[in-house]
Amino acid sequence: MKIKSVRPYTRKLPLVKPYTIAYHTFSDAELVFLEIQLENGIVGMGSASPAAFVVGEDAGQTMENLGSAFVRDITGKDIRNFQQIIYDSRQHFHRLPGTQAAVDLALHDAFCQWLGIPVVDFYGRKVNGLPTSVTIGIKDVRETLQEAEAYISSGFRILKVKTGIQVTEDMERVIKLRERFGEHIRIRVDANQGYSLADLRKFINGTRNMGLELIEQPLPAGREAELLELDESDRLYLAGDESIKDAGAALEYSSRPQPFHIYNIKLMKCGGITGALEIAQVARLADIDLFWGCNDESIVSITAALHVAYACPHTRYLDLDGSFDLIENSVSGGFILKDGHLFIGDQPGFGITRI
Repeated sequence: MKIKSVRPYTRKLPLVKPYTIAYHTFSDAELVFLEIQLENGIVGMGSASPAAFVVGEDAGQTMENLGSAFVRDITGKDIRNFQQIIYDSRQHFHRLPGTQAAVDLALHDAFCQWLGIPVVDFYGRKVNGLPTSVTIGIKDVRETLQEAEAYISSGFRILKVKTGIQVTEDMERVIKLRERFGEHIRIRVDANQGYSLADLRKFINGTRNMGLELIEQPLPAGREAELLELDESDRLYLAGDESIKDAGAALEYSSRPQPFHIYNIKLMKCGGITGALEIAQVARLADIDLFWGCNDESIVSITAALHVAYACPHTRYLDLDGSFDLIENSVSGGFILKDGHLFIGDQPGFGITRI
C-alpha cells in the first residue's frame, strides 16, 4: 500500500490557565501536525510540540522541516517499509526530535491502521492502564492547595508539583499538601533543573517524611555527577528528564553508580516511538524504571506515548496530562480517562478521529 500524500500544518492553542516552571511561564502551545494519507484513504496522524530550551528545536523549525522535499518525497513509498522511512528520517533530521516525532508517529498510525491493530499490540501490550499525575505549576501555598483540591475532586490522586525557584517555599508547599490531603494522594516533585546540590540536600532532608514518590531533574543537565554525592537511598527516587534526551544519554547514566533510578521519556525529546523504545531498552537492561512525560501536547502525541509506554514492562509512572491543559483539541478519541487512570482501546493505529 503506497503513501498518497503528506500534509503538515500548525495550530497555536491557548492553555486553560498559564503555569510557571523553574525557567519559564507558559500561556499557549504551538503544535505541529503531519497527516500521511495512503492510497486506500487511511490517514495516519503525527504531532509535535518541541521545547526549544530543551532540544534546540521550536515549532517553526519543525513546520519548515515537514514542508521540505525530503518529507514530500515520502509520497509514493510503501507503508510496509515504514521503519526504513523512519530510519532515513532520523538520519536526515539528526538532532531534530520534534520533526522526527511527527514523522514517526504519523507512519506508525498509518501502518497499524492498515494492519488493523493498535500500535501497542504491534509491539506487544504489557500494561493495561496506569494512573497519571497532573501538574501544579509554581505558585504560593494557597493557590497550590486550591488547585490540588480541584484535581482531587476530578478523580486524580497523583499530583506533580513544580518547584525549583525557592527551596524553602517548595518544602512548605509539599508539607502543606501532605497535611491537607494525607495519604489519599501521591506527590511527585519536578524541579526542572532549578536546584543546586545544596538546595537538593535541603529539600530532601526537609521533606523526608512526606512520602514523595519521586523528584524529577533536580540539577541542571550536565551536572549529573554531583548527584553521586548523595546517598544511594536518596538517589533511588531521582528521575532524569532533561538529562535523558536520547539512548546515548540513557546509556551514559546507566552505569553504576547511577545518578537516576528512573528515566523520564518524552517523545518530543527523543524523536517519537522509535527513539523512546531505544531508551526503554537501555533502561530495562540497567534495571531503571520508566516514567513517561510530556509537554503541552495534542491528544495525538499523548496517545502515542501511552501506546509505547504500555508496550514496556518496566513502565511504572505516567505524567501524561499535556492535552488536559489545552482549551481545545483538533482530534478526539485516542485514550480514555477514568478516575485518573489512562486506558487505550482496541481501535487500529492510535484510535484517533479528526474533529
